[in-house]
Amino acid sequence: MSPTPQPGILAPVPLQARYLRLRLRPGADARAVLDDLASLELDESLVVGLGRELLGAAGREVEGLRAFPQVEGHGLATPSAPGALWCWLRGEDRGELLHARRRLVARWSRWLAVDDDTEGFRHREGRDLSGYVDGTENPEGDAALAAACDASGASFVAVQRWRHELEVMEAMSADERDLVVGRTADGDVELGDAPPSAHVKRTAQESFDPPAFVVRRSMPWSDARGEGLVFVAFGHDLTAFEALWRRMMGQEDGVTDALFRFTRPVDGACYWCPPVRGGRLVLDAAR
Repeated sequence: MSPTPQPGILAPVPLQARYLRLRLRPGADARAVLDDLASLELDESLVVGLGRELLGAAGREVEGLRAFPQVEGHGLATPSAPGALWCWLRGEDRGELLHARRRLVARWSRWLAVDDDTEGFRHREGRDLSGYVDGTENPEGDAALAAACDASGASFVAVQRWRHELEVMEAMSADERDLVVGRTADGDVELGDAPPSAHVKRTAQESFDPPAFVVRRSMPWSDARGEGLVFVAFGHDLTAFEALWRRMMGQEDGVTDALFRFTRPVDGACYWCPPVRGGRLVLDAAR
């Protein structure tokens, strides 16, 4: 049986989610963590990503797994918060996700501690809290599989938590907001006269050479820290995301993404999502 991608990667965005970032405890046995991960039963309700911290501590590495790209300039910074392990818990019931989270944390409590725990949710059939549809240009079907996963079924994921300043966005007129995004909030129609700074213009995946297609699985979040979007982008490597991020930050032409007018990332990290065989993670590429 050949390995396949983790089933939650290409599944539709769920109603509810929970994102865990875990770090190694001092003196933790990283190899024991990998052994335990290899025995973890996995289905569509959980996606797991391994960080360089965990792999390095176990004396392993995965070709193509890099640190989150540090791009500075134009008054913007790239905050990063790498973790040893990233978990995307997916489901329809918030209480069931709470129990699933408790089971995982208890299972790994000897080796790992929770660094961040963020709840996500679906809003208005897939809209960001700004009111705009998220992931409109996502590839689908075989194109999604080719964009998100390599030939072995493995994937790389870039994760960022963005915090919105909704009061700033709400102070804009509807037309001004549409020009920031490059699409209409009502109808999700792309604007032909959008400025170069519009988010749609900055991230038009087919406009890169080679094309920078990723599969986005982002979801809104809200808690005592504020509210925003957990941006999640899966790719067969990290090159496409890195190209998108550099353009958003104005590294190509000095034009930064207009989204920065009302939202900023507060953390970011990249992880390797190994494939599965028979419902269990295949860690062969971690050498």
